[in-house]
Parts: sequence; structure tokens; C-alpha cells
Amino acid sequence: MRSNACSLLHRLATATALGLATVGGIAAEPVPIVADAAPPPMYLAEPFSEAGFSGMPSCIAPGDARCWPRWFAGATGLVMTRTLPAGSATMQPLAGSQLMTSDADFGWPGGVDLHIGRWFGDRQQHAVELIYWGVYQMGSSATLAAGPPGIEAIPQAPGASVGGIPASEFLVGAAQQEITRADVINDIEINWIYSLWDRPEFLPRERAVNLMWLAGFRFFQVNDQLTLATGSGDPAIGAIDFGVATNNNIYGGQLGAKFDWRILPRLRFNVVPKFMIGGNAITNTSSLAGADGTQASFAGGTPVRAFSELGVFSWLGSVDTSIAWDVTEHWSLWMGYRVVGVGNIAQADAQWPPVISSPASLSGIAAGSETIIHGGFAGFQSRY
Repeated sequence: MRSNACSLLHRLATATALGLATVGGIAAEPVPIVADAAPPPMYLAEPFSEAGFSGMPSCIAPGDARCWPRWFAGATGLVMTRTLPAGSATMQPLAGSQLMTSDADFGWPGGVDLHIGRWFGDRQQHAVELIYWGVYQMGSSATLAAGPPGIEAIPQAPGASVGGIPASEFLVGAAQQEITRADVINDIEINWIYSLWDRPEFLPRERAVNLMWLAGFRFFQVNDQLTLATGSGDPAIGAIDFGVATNNNIYGGQLGAKFDWRILPRLRFNVVPKFMIGGNAITNTSSLAGADGTQASFAGGTPVRAFSELGVFSWLGSVDTSIAWDVTEHWSLWMGYRVVGVGNIAQADAQWPPVISSPASLSGIAAGSETIIHGGFAGFQSRY
């Protein structure tokens, strides 16, 4: 019995090998075998063959490369102000009143913040970014009017005249004073960024925080301008203006970090501290002129005008704190607050002279003051 079963199995195997079909134990016509026939529909190719693996997501490739958008750019609106020094008096006290340079404060003017950059490498851990932000026309005016005996202005300018009229005609017994401030803040940065893990917009679910280091070059400008208009009260004489324009140009290397904490699936808390020590090329221009622009001059014809320069080291520290909403893979919205502290700079208030008796009275620059620039911002970033 066992021998017959083995014989039958042997005949079936032989028939199959020869491509013969059997019916009831009798070989039928040979069934042709096509060597190049296409594999069944469920056949899967070797995952890492030259043809690749059609089931592999397009965002993943051997070597752990990322297919996230590499370029990023954004625009932000700013509303900022800054702190003032104690100020200098622009007049002698009169009936309990005295106008100071600090009476012309800043308010909350607007500005703009723009940036663009690109990520490099398969894992996109390195990036270069260019940043510019600025706030313009930071300032306001303060006015004081007085009756007889009038305002005794600071500074006085003995021996100076404007269009043949002695400066004392404007500065002694003046009917009105107005102090005006108009400042400008500019910031330019070029930074290299290194992310320790993944990019903050694409944090994996198993990790909620990310840290990046940055290093780069920074240029920061604080331009401080004060103008004092002193009116004689006589329309035939008009008014005289004394102006001080002090400009700080700080440049040097900076170090910083970027910390992100994903508090919700698409919401991140972000902190960006930065610090720099750099050279500060300071200039100051002081000038006395008529309200119509006529330059005042001393008795010998020397203009009542001086330009001074000074080089010092200054420091700067800044912190941006914000909330970012990653709307999609390509768009994020954010809002936050920026604080920038700048030290060892010159401000126009400290350049105010008590008296102008010669060109040397306007020469020189007093540095060593500091200011804090702060305010809110809101904007967006696009990744492509």
C-alpha cells in the first residue's frame, strides 16, 4: 500500500516537472511555462534594490535625510520704546517750571523685522540666517511758554550771532521753548545656527523640547537727536535752534541660543537670548542756527558747529520671548516681546553744553550711558 502511494507521488512530481497536467492519473497535453511572466500582483521588490521600494514614504531615504522645506523667511511688525537718561536742563528754573531734554520722551513708535535663511545638510541641523529690524522716529516734543521776564535758555552763546542778530536776542528773555527728540534704531545680523536635535517646527511626538546654538556678526545703531527751538516772541526776529545728533554704531561677534518647548501639538513657547561685545564708533554733531537754517557764527566768522568722533567698546544683550503657532508645514504665526539692553554708549542728553563760548565748547563726546529698548512684535514665517 505504502509502495503504491510513493509511486503515485513520484509520477505526479515527474509530470509537474515536465509541465504535464494529469487527469485521473493519465498525462494530458503539456502546459507551456513562460519564464518571463510578470510576478503576481502581491509581489514586493527588494526594499533597497536599484528600483527602490514603492511602499517607502517619499520623505525618508537611506541615510536618514530630511525632506522638510529648506528655505525660510518671515516678516514681523514691531511696537517699541526705550528708557531715557536723567536729561539736561534747557533753561534756568522759572516760577517753579523747567524744561528738560528728558521731557521729549519716546512713546511707542512702530518698526519692522525681516529675516531670511536656509537649512543645510541631510539632517538639516545647520542653517544660515540674515536678520534686519528697525524702529523709526522714536520721540516726541515738549513745549513751555512764559511771560516776562521770559526764559533764560541753556545753552547761552555769548559772542555768537545769526544773520547779524546777536544770539542773546533769542536766548535771553525768550517767550517760548520746544524740545524735540527723533531717534532711530537699526539692527543687522548674520548668524550660523546649529540644532542639537530636530528643527523646532518638526519636533517628533516623543520629544517636546529643542535647543539650538547660534553665532554670528551683529551691527546695532542707536541714533539720538535733540533739537531745541527758542522763540524770541518777536515775529520780526523769529527763533533760533540748537541741535545735538549723537550716533552709536556698534559692531562685533555675538553668541546666543534658541530654545523651543512644544506645549501643544502645534503651539511652541520660544526663547532667544543673545549677547555681544563690540566696537562702538560714536559721532556727535552740535550746531546753533536760525529757524530758517542760517548758521550761527562767532565774532571771527567761525561757524557755531562741531563734529566729534570717539571709539569705545560697548556691550549688548537681547532676549526675545514668543509663542509660535505652526499652522501648517509651510506657515507659522507668532507674537512676543523683545528686550534689548545696550551699555557704554553716548546719548544726546549728555552732550548738552551749559554755554557755547567757542567751538571747543561743542567738541568732545561723553560716553558711558545705557538704555533698554523693549516692545512687542507679531508676524509670520514661511518655509519653502
